[in-house]
Amino acid sequence: MNENEMTPDLKSQLGVVISGSLTQGIEVRLNSSASVEDMAVGRYVTVKGQKRRFFGMITDVTLGVADERINVSPSDAADPFLAEVLAGTSTYGIIHILPLLTIGSDTSGVLEGPQPVKTVPSHFSPVSLASQNDVETIFGREDDRKYFIGTPLDMETKICLDLVEFAKRSNGIFGKSGTGKTFFTRQLLIGMLQKSQAVNLIFDMQNEYGWKGIDERGNDVKALKQLFPSVVAVFALDEAHVKQRGISADFVVKIGYDEIEPEDVVSLRQTLGLTDPAVEAVYQLRRNFGPSWLRDVLEIQNPDETKTLLEKLNIHEGTFQNLKRGLGVIRRLPFIIPHSQQNAVDTILNYIEKGMNIVLEFGRFRDITTYVFVANMLTRRIYTRYQEKAERALDQKSKPRPLVITIEEAHKFLNPEVASQTIFGTIAREMRKYNVTLLVIDQRPSGIDEEVISQLGTKVVFLLDNEKDVDSVLSGASGKSELKSVLSKLEPKQQALIFGHALPMPVVIKTPEYGSAESYKKLGAAKSAGETSKQVEKDINDLWG
Repeated sequence: MNENEMTPDLKSQLGVVISGSLTQGIEVRLNSSASVEDMAVGRYVTVKGQKRRFFGMITDVTLGVADERINVSPSDAADPFLAEVLAGTSTYGIIHILPLLTIGSDTSGVLEGPQPVKTVPSHFSPVSLASQNDVETIFGREDDRKYFIGTPLDMETKICLDLVEFAKRSNGIFGKSGTGKTFFTRQLLIGMLQKSQAVNLIFDMQNEYGWKGIDERGNDVKALKQLFPSVVAVFALDEAHVKQRGISADFVVKIGYDEIEPEDVVSLRQTLGLTDPAVEAVYQLRRNFGPSWLRDVLEIQNPDETKTLLEKLNIHEGTFQNLKRGLGVIRRLPFIIPHSQQNAVDTILNYIEKGMNIVLEFGRFRDITTYVFVANMLTRRIYTRYQEKAERALDQKSKPRPLVITIEEAHKFLNPEVASQTIFGTIAREMRKYNVTLLVIDQRPSGIDEEVISQLGTKVVFLLDNEKDVDSVLSGASGKSELKSVLSKLEPKQQALIFGHALPMPVVIKTPEYGSAESYKKLGAAKSAGETSKQVEKDINDLWG
């Protein structure tokens, strides 16, 4: 390599490796030409080792001095001219890098693709900021399965998520209120609708995903049904609310007394305040009265009749009254009727089999009791039917269509007290055993059972300000302490740390705009810019050769 070829590399070089370890990351001393103020946490760098290149993320920035007397008497070096003379020699910046991937050659000289980091670069290995081509080579380009989810910090390159892989496991989106979870979730659902081959069932507690949503300025923004009317159906619990908004529902959900089973009531034990004996009493009453148990229990008013029943079933009076108060809450829900002419589960499954995505809007019924009851009840039956169909299937092609179920306020379904009893805990632990996965959305990941959150394949984490939430969402992640530092530096809106199964490595992104005519146009265009294997090989050679 001649002098002319070396010059551009030297100019773009940030500094050199001075220390580090595989578990703690590596330290890089910055050159005098590299401004420490440009070194933002979350930016990507490449390290050129002797045998391979390393791709990493800046996780911390510090200042160093060669002579401690400068710290003792800083005023002596405060003169701008003297400070410039000292910069890079007596004073310098240090960046801490978390290595994430390596690309190099094996013993036969064949170029390997991105591999997990198993070593560190040698002393004085040169470090440079990653280029747009670097990032694109690692994450790929948008095609028939990869979907644009955002841009890295201080770059315009597109980060793409493999939505086929994403839909294969349960995943989570976390962040405090106002950080942009809903807008990102809506975009992700649009991507899955276009590219994942899975269908979605969305339990829309806030009425944000069906026909339209509201941005932070109070303006209407289009949701799934407006953008993709031919593949999205809106189901409604509250028909009056739908009509009030001037739109129509594809199906109005009604639930009959005779459809409610003991397991549906047990899922509400926390929100209804049911005691353990009351939970046991539910099953006793179902065995005694049969399918009409709920209606029959609620109609008992005569004290003598009540006493006879309780003596027969050996149920305490206080237990019965505790249960009856809880059942009364269910009875007062307007969509609960004596008998429904059209079964909601059958209708949902018919739509799913046709490839239709379903948004179930709750209208005015946004209380957590209604949400937990309806979501758990419908999901349990749908999952049972999926299980039966999957077990009857002779091959992969005859299995039911992959289904992603989206739930908000996930800690209400998946907290340690109830996760083992709800269908959502079962789905999360079984990891798509029957072609059903979850997309959980929550502000409080610390409220979710540890076993469940550890099973989530990919996590999208917006800003969290609670230490327990941060520790919970990063539990089991490689480089947890470094990622925690990155997470704490996120902007309050439209920035997220994404890591897990569907990405080659963790990435901090700025999420795309949503709500403008241009954004709708981009979302509606299912792009298919597939690359040939030769082009991929060329890109890797250009980057790492």
